[in-house]
Parts: sequence; structure tokens; C-alpha cells
Amino acid sequence: MEQRSAVNIANSLEHMIFDGTFADGDRLDEVRLAEQFGVSRTPLREALQRLESSGLVTLIPRRGAFVRQPGPLELLEMFEVMAELEAVCARLAARRMSNEALEELREANIRCQMASEAQDSDLYYAENERFHATIYRESGNSFLEQESLKLQKRLRPFRRQQLRFRGRMAQSLTEHEAIVAALTSGDSNAAANALRDHVTVQGERFQSLMAGLKAAAS
Repeated sequence: MEQRSAVNIANSLEHMIFDGTFADGDRLDEVRLAEQFGVSRTPLREALQRLESSGLVTLIPRRGAFVRQPGPLELLEMFEVMAELEAVCARLAARRMSNEALEELREANIRCQMASEAQDSDLYYAENERFHATIYRESGNSFLEQESLKLQKRLRPFRRQQLRFRGRMAQSLTEHEAIVAALTSGDSNAAANALRDHVTVQGERFQSLMAGLKAAAS
């Protein structure tokens, strides 16, 4: 129960950081937040640790938790590396993926479509994470899988945030379908390119993401 509470609290705090309730550098008061969420300090601290792992919070011993927003260059660099890691996963998975795993991807896509139709970006992202994690696993390279999962966790708040932009869920779903088609046909290059393009944040999408972060900081 407490673990579920920690996840919910982390998601709520993430929203509050992005909507400007908490700005870059703000100290997060554990006592006040525990009262606000009606929980003990334990799940709250677990929530703050989750946010630290994704880079939105810095925990300083004897000082507390502070909001941290990455700059545009740092964020762009992380997305560039994520796109290349996922492209390698897709290239390997196209040769090694089982029929059962392909069916997992199709089922995840169906759930993503339901979330998109309901305009539920949080539910979409939960299914989206499963979609991507399946491809990491099916790369057959456990080191690559673990490194991809680490960076996925680090970028989670920002990948979730971009799903809230108008039309992004529907676009993401179409991109998923292209990825599944390439993996199904065993086309390594097409799968790598499709997944790289899906993850890469550039142009208007990146500007929108940074605008959201700047609005939260102002």
C-alpha cells in the first residue's frame, strides 16, 4: 500500500513541478508535504527518491530535497543518447524477437490506443513504458537493456510531459505501429530508424517541451 502511495505522490509532485507550483531550486518541505498528502514520512521519502532517480529532485544530506530542472542542452543530449540506445535495441530485436514478444507489443499498442482515446496521458505512458521495455529485453543484450532502462527512468518525467501536447498520443501510436511492422518483418535498419525517430525530440516538439519547463520555472 505504501509503495503505491509513493508512486502516486511522486506523480503528483511531478505534475506540480511542471505546472509551476514548485520552481527550479525550491526546497520541498517533507513535513508540510506529508500533511498535504495525508501520509507518513516514509512513502513521501520514497517518492522523493523516485524523483531523484529521474533527476527532477536533488537530495542534499541535512538540507533536504530541492527541485532541479535540467537545461536545454543537457535534456537534448539525454534524448539523443536515448534515441541511439533504443535504435540499437530495435536493430538487435528485429533479429532475435520471439513471436510471443511481438504479440506483447501488439497488446501494449491496443492498450495505448485505449488510453489515447480516453485522453489519459498517464495511462498511455505506463503502457508505453512496457512497449519500450519489451524491445530492450528482446535485444538479447542484458547490459544494453539495463542501460536503456536507467536512461528511460531518468527521462520519464519529460517523456510523460510531451504526451500531454495536443495530438502527441495519436502520433506516438502511429509511430509504434511502424516500429512493430519493422520488427515483424525482421528489418533491422527500418526498426532502428523507426525507433530512433520515435524517441528523438527535435524542432517543434523540443521547443514545446522547453517552453513547458520555462513556464514552470517562471
